[in-house]
Amino acid sequence: MNIYVGNVPYAATEEDLETLFGEYGAVATATIIRDRYDGRSKGFGFVEMENQEDGERAIEALDGQDMMGRPLKVNPARPRTERREPRRYDDRNGDMEM
Repeated sequence: MNIYVGNVPYAATEEDLETLFGEYGAVATATIIRDRYDGRSKGFGFVEMENQEDGERAIEALDGQDMMGRPLKVNPARPRTERREPRRYDDRNGDMEM
C-alpha cells in the first residue's frame, strides 16, 4: 500500500519515516521528495507498506500525530497523473512552442 505523508519536518530523514511507520508493519520503501536543484526536502513524502492492513493501521494511527513539532497529514496515495509537457519559449521567432 502506498501512503502519502504530508507536513513532514524539513529535518526528517527517510530513515525517520521508515522507523515511524515500521511500528505498524513492514515498510518496503520510504521516500522524502526533494527539490531537484538544491536537494532540500519539499515537506512531503511517500511510504510503501508491504501489506494493505498494516498500511491502513498506520494511516489511522499517524494522521495528525506530531513529528518534530509538526502534525503529519497521512492518507492513501493517489495514483500519479500524466503531466503535460511544459510550454517553452522559442527565441528564434518569438513564438511559444507546444
